[in-house]
This record gives sequence, structure tokens and C-alpha cells, in this order.
Amino acid sequence: MNTYIYLAIAVISEVIATSALKSSDGFSKLMPSIAVVLGYGIAFYCLSIVLRTMPVGITYAIWSGLGVVLIAIVGLLYYGQRLDLPALLGMCLIVAGVVVINVFSNSVTHQ
Repeated sequence: MNTYIYLAIAVISEVIATSALKSSDGFSKLMPSIAVVLGYGIAFYCLSIVLRTMPVGITYAIWSGLGVVLIAIVGLLYYGQRLDLPALLGMCLIVAGVVVINVFSNSVTHQ
């Protein structure tokens, strides 16, 4: 399977797990707690596969950058958490950084 597919699965699983972590209420609710464990397990498994072919720094930059932006969107849509202009600007810079890494860096293996 393509490296970027595993990376996408890792990011999505991490976002689901982080969202469930908020809903677990300190691991006092069973179903969200199970989602946390499964989500992070899938995320780290897929991330370990990605690291076979992609440098760790690049992988982590993409994984964490996209995760920050996506969890902010989840926070807005599901928890009503609003972001101010500096937060939005910072997230735009994160996305721009991920794009620059993927488009212009020779460190990224494009498979």
C-alpha cells in the first residue's frame, strides 16, 4: 500500500482517538475510552509502516501538522470551540509548511 495512504490512516486514526479522548471524560466512559486505545493503536501501527520509507522528521511534521488542523476543525464542529485570528493564521502556516515539505523537499520519498 502507498506510504501516503498509511500516513493518512495514521492521521485520521489519531484525530479520532484525540476526539474520543475529550469525550472519554478522563477515561470514565467506556466506549470513548475504547476508541482512544484503538485509534492510537492504529495510528502508531500505520505510522511505524510509514517510517520504513519516509524520514522520521518529515513523517512527524506531516502527521502532527495535519493532526493539529484536523483536530481544530473537529473541536469547532463537535465541541463548539472557536479559534481566533492568530490561531487560524498559525494553522495556515502549518499547512503551508506541510505543502512546502511535500512539494519542494528532496527528503520526501514520493511513492
